[in-house]
Amino acid sequence: GPCTECSCSSGKETGKDTSNTKKKENGDGPFIPKIFFGTRTHKQISQITRELKRTAYFSVPMTILSSRDYTCIHPVVSSSGSNRNEMCVELLEGKHGKSCLYYHGVHKLTEHHALQSAHGVYQAWDIEDLVSLGKKLRACAYFAARELMVGADIVFCPYNYLLDPQIRESMEIKLKGQVVILDEAHNIEDCARESVSYSVTESQLRAAREELDLMVNNNIRQKDHKPLRAVCCSLT
Repeated sequence: GPCTECSCSSGKETGKDTSNTKKKENGDGPFIPKIFFGTRTHKQISQITRELKRTAYFSVPMTILSSRDYTCIHPVVSSSGSNRNEMCVELLEGKHGKSCLYYHGVHKLTEHHALQSAHGVYQAWDIEDLVSLGKKLRACAYFAARELMVGADIVFCPYNYLLDPQIRESMEIKLKGQVVILDEAHNIEDCARESVSYSVTESQLRAAREELDLMVNNNIRQKDHKPLRAVCCSLT
């Protein structure tokens, strides 16, 4: 049967001792941890949500954290290639006098899911379902998924959302006191290595060295630029 402490519970008291249940910092009610389920690929998330639909917990509030590559529906940004993040930020900041109307419609998407939950027809969904609904409602699926994390009991995401501290901070993921499940955890080592690695081409190094040469030759912050130029020279 359903457990007694998540949203699928009937709400009946079990008489069980809950004295060691963690309390919220402000003291009003018990702290129920979220489940963060990390996978290696987005395709695996699709498989897991499909299996979730077949369980007794298909109606538990959930969300899927994903990159703009998978969730952006803005016609210009989504077709821009590799600089989606930068273009999205520019639109949010209102640069060039333009803004993102899909971002301003996020509430339509989150309220739609909240409405489903209230009527008891909330079901596990895949990122494609959210994107499809976002296009229909003209609402941003990327930021909607982030907002849905607040009320979610299960949060699905790729490994690096849990392992990379910069991504955790930007996505406002707090793992203290939460439940973390890592699917196929033998892949964690490679993922952790990728999170602290960076790829650069020889042509990029040569271009950087030329720019640093100009800085040094024109007496612009030589103390900072000389060591950087030395690194570029040693790598090339």
